[in-house]
Amino acid sequence: MKKRALISVSDKNGVAAFAKELHELGFEIVSTGGTKKAIAEAGVPVIGVSDVTGFPEILEGRVKTLNPLIHGGLLAKFDDSSHQAQLEKHQINPIQVVCVNLYPFQQTIAKPDVTVEDAIENIDIGGPAMLRASAKNHAHVTVVVDPIDYETVITQLKENDIVDAVTKRKLAAKVFRHTAAYDAMIAEYMTELAEEEQSEKLTVTYELKQALRYGENPHQKASFYRKPLGSVFSIANATQLHGKELSYNNINDADAALQIVKEFDGPAAVAVKHMNPCGVGIGTDIYDAFSKAFAADPVSIFGGIIALNREVNAQTATKLHEIFLEIIIAPSFSAEALEILQGKKNLRLLTIPFEGNKKTEKRLTSIEGGLLAQDYDTYGLEEANITVATTREPTEEEWQSLKLGWKVVKHVKSNAIVVNNSDQTLGIGAGQMNRVGSAKIAIEQAGKAVEGATMASDAFFPMNDTVEAAAKAGITAIIQPGGSIKDQESIEKANEYGLAMVFTGVRHFKH
Repeated sequence: MKKRALISVSDKNGVAAFAKELHELGFEIVSTGGTKKAIAEAGVPVIGVSDVTGFPEILEGRVKTLNPLIHGGLLAKFDDSSHQAQLEKHQINPIQVVCVNLYPFQQTIAKPDVTVEDAIENIDIGGPAMLRASAKNHAHVTVVVDPIDYETVITQLKENDIVDAVTKRKLAAKVFRHTAAYDAMIAEYMTELAEEEQSEKLTVTYELKQALRYGENPHQKASFYRKPLGSVFSIANATQLHGKELSYNNINDADAALQIVKEFDGPAAVAVKHMNPCGVGIGTDIYDAFSKAFAADPVSIFGGIIALNREVNAQTATKLHEIFLEIIIAPSFSAEALEILQGKKNLRLLTIPFEGNKKTEKRLTSIEGGLLAQDYDTYGLEEANITVATTREPTEEEWQSLKLGWKVVKHVKSNAIVVNNSDQTLGIGAGQMNRVGSAKIAIEQAGKAVEGATMASDAFFPMNDTVEAAAKAGITAIIQPGGSIKDQESIEKANEYGLAMVFTGVRHFKH
């Protein structure tokens, strides 16, 4: 029987040239709709699927390739005599090469004005069926889903008249990844449409953005994947303007810095080390904000990641240039700033559209043998049920300081304590096994500046020892969730020292 190739694609990039090469290699080309038209216009002989099946396309094209005369040719084992006999009996021509890619579901739902009806119509049925059938039968059928593989297939056919078994298997594996990702995206869309909050199965898909040199440590392999149609306001969608390739730790730290700087509307600067903030500053402009973030901890900022929520100008760039930094993240860099910072060849400069899509996503955390999924902690102080637990209420300046501390502390690893004033952090205690330990670290780091500062805690005080340590250091006001069975002891201790203490009712554990 004549060699036959079935081609039906949405992405027509390079398909006419691919069809022409196959034709010159002796393949009969079978195609449908727009693909058939594109191939014919390129001067390549092509026959329609309806000419093969003897049945017209029906239901507005919903049914055209779902036919035994097509799928028999895709699923038959060429070395099985009973299969060959059935093909001959039913006059089915085997198909050796299949080139299919799918209706543009992802591109369709990405449109801001997409309707549900339009999205549903772009769920491909025949395409995945042909791809899965061909991939299942990859021992006999070469299946191509990605235009990047056209050249490999043509080269092997020209050199050997066949595509080797290893390549066929790799192409088949790519098909199953492609159809799985396609179905995962549809499943996610339909689950959101149905307003299912905790579905019995979680299907997710990601696209490779970058193969990393190594992971958290040099002996660990790692890759960086991006969520299709994920938040634009993310490190996964950053544009790198300069510097070395991002590492695994760079990406984690950069994400941590971005999540903190997102908390602020006014000019703000964040310095991060090992996924914890080491300095946060807010100011009248971005230079002022960064100067305060730097002054908050000029030691720990060395080798850190900086996130800024305003364009970097020449003045700010000059100050940034004085410090050894790994990454600077900003909405943009002025031409002068870029020239200054590009003087450091390894410094990574990333831009992110701060006004872009802030789509709410689930935070996924892997454990051995499983996965945890939760909402991002976007709970703000304006949503909290705030009560002043002490006799004394905070002053206006203390309120401003408490608000800043509350925005920062939820991004510090638990147990977390932040000591700050109204425009910068002064000391941060992160990840200690007891809360008073974190408080002592934050107080010690703040030094003399602790006098008159405020304190924020990510969770309640189980005992009054943290309040006492804060008061003795000179802290004047505290913000914490409350909710401990010993809250009254902490309140009494605060009243004893004349502290103002605010309860929010909201815990911000971060592990």
